[in-house]
Amino acid sequence: MTALQHTPLHAAHLSLNARMVDFGGWDMPVNYGSQIDEHHAVRTDAGMFDVSHMRVVDFEGDAVRPFFLHAIANNVDKLTTPGRALYSCLLKTDGGVIDDLIVYYFSETSFRVVVNASTADKDIAWFQQLNAEGGFDLSIRPRGDFGIIAVQGPNAREKVWQVLPQTRAETESLKPFNAAKFATTPFGELMLARTGYTGEDGFEIVVSATHVEALWNALREAGVKPAGLGARDTLRLEAGMNLYGQDMDETVSPLDAGLAWTVDLKTPRDFVGRAALEANGSQSNFVGLVLIKENGRAAGVLRAHQKVVTAHGEGEITSGTFSPSMQESIAFARVPTQVAIGDTVQVLIRDKQVAARVVKLPFVRNGKTLVSL
Repeated sequence: MTALQHTPLHAAHLSLNARMVDFGGWDMPVNYGSQIDEHHAVRTDAGMFDVSHMRVVDFEGDAVRPFFLHAIANNVDKLTTPGRALYSCLLKTDGGVIDDLIVYYFSETSFRVVVNASTADKDIAWFQQLNAEGGFDLSIRPRGDFGIIAVQGPNAREKVWQVLPQTRAETESLKPFNAAKFATTPFGELMLARTGYTGEDGFEIVVSATHVEALWNALREAGVKPAGLGARDTLRLEAGMNLYGQDMDETVSPLDAGLAWTVDLKTPRDFVGRAALEANGSQSNFVGLVLIKENGRAAGVLRAHQKVVTAHGEGEITSGTFSPSMQESIAFARVPTQVAIGDTVQVLIRDKQVAARVVKLPFVRNGKTLVSL
């Protein structure tokens, strides 16, 4: 049996008596006590997550922009200001999703990518293959020397500035999906990116693995609550954000996973997977579901892989949970293309059909419920 990998914050999690679980081969905290309290801390104040299992990869070379114009589905020509970030899918030639990732632009010879932990090795191998086949001659450098802390919530940025006051002037006007690098701080070199996976404001902080625990402890002292994978999942689901391996994978087109907005089919560039996407089009709708209560009570909880029965054929829930913010059972589902927002469908829960309403995603953003109940 292969031993689980540890992030640089592993000892810090154990010292807080976190409940640890195997997450894609990494020993990660699912919660530190109350998952619900951790969820609400992010929605109302500030919480932080260890996301050091995700992989930072630096790309350098004269052809770095042409490489990404070919390699990913979104258009890196949108990136012209240093620090600007772009969310995209990395596709197979048949249009299936290898991974979803964020690309950061720093200069015409330097891009940075953050990829998912479970797909990191596969992603890097694919990048290296495309680099060799296309003759781009890039340096592709996985950065195992970094840790990453995501600080999220309405008070997240203020609390980060308490710990890193020297970054405030440059990041106070930083717009979402932008990042800034700092060469010297009390915690060494770091990058602050105004990105996240919760539907709240905040920063994702990339910092040296040797300094990440000191930064974590300083943020705790500033009142940022540690949060685990459990809260991260309910927060991202409320925020309408996909989870790789659950809502999409190599067998699923981004057009069938609610990610058409990340696919650039307007410009003529020939990116990997484009021909397949154009040939196949969208085969299904990706929607939100809210379980309809009976006499004020929910008849179960929506969960992944439950069957969805509609007037136009069957679908399937890809992610589901009980929403702490809404106090409702919610889910993402892939359903026939004829199913529309406002429709009522049936979900098979414990061999019983239960009614659910089709809604537009997301459910919750910036602490506000966006779905009328």
